[in-house]
Amino acid sequence: MPDIFYLVSKWWKQMLSLWVLCVLVVGVITFIKPREYLATATALPASSVLADKGTIFNENIEGLYSAIGSPDDLDRMLGTAELDTVYLAVTDQFNLYDHYKISLNSKNVREKTAKLLKENSRVIKSGYGELKVKVWDTDNNLAPQLANAIMDKLGAIYQDLQNRNNKESLKSLQSGRQRILLQLDSINIFLKQANTRDYFYTTRRDVLTAQLSKYEKLITEYQLMLDNKPPVLMSVEKAKPAIRPDKPRRLMIMVATSFLSLIFALLLGFVMERKNHDKK
Repeated sequence: MPDIFYLVSKWWKQMLSLWVLCVLVVGVITFIKPREYLATATALPASSVLADKGTIFNENIEGLYSAIGSPDDLDRMLGTAELDTVYLAVTDQFNLYDHYKISLNSKNVREKTAKLLKENSRVIKSGYGELKVKVWDTDNNLAPQLANAIMDKLGAIYQDLQNRNNKESLKSLQSGRQRILLQLDSINIFLKQANTRDYFYTTRRDVLTAQLSKYEKLITEYQLMLDNKPPVLMSVEKAKPAIRPDKPRRLMIMVATSFLSLIFALLLGFVMERKNHDKK
């Protein structure tokens, strides 16, 4: 194997030319590429127990429940974050078509814009069990707004799913209450018109009245649950404008390019020396 100093002394012009070319090309690309700012929103999962009606209205609570959920509660949200639903909603909210310079006359403009937002975003679960939404953008003031909007949309989707069961239960209870009221009205009308206190009908009226009282209590509880809307995500830190750009990391890229191009130049010198030796 040829000595490195010998290779450099013989092929230094070619090596230097290659090194300068690589550094120059990468440098031009790096400095032409617009700088992007990173904004990160952080939240913790709220305990799913808080959405349980029994947690609030049960008179015999045996233990206290933590307001913070487990990191496993975030796994479903990470799956939802892979869908286009969140990014389509944020795209419409901020009208990102102009920001990403996509013509409104182009086909599937809404989907294309949402795809760009998705490519510039990351939704991850940190090692500490936190949900983090990261967004890179050339506008330092817009990036945190987008990150917060994505986090809010994720929370809203799961809050709606969480409350959907309560809504259906409330609707069913209200229908049941209406049926009882109709039966009570019929019995009262009959007893008034017949001018009697028939044991069967009076007993039936008392039973229906007791049922109506239970229905009213349950309806009040479910309505309070819907009005309360227990949170799914607890914000730890809202995204805010970055102090400095995050991409591209020009100094790191230039140092890495210099090192790698130097290694490649040495390998090229070795190949050229090997070919030159074979010819002899």
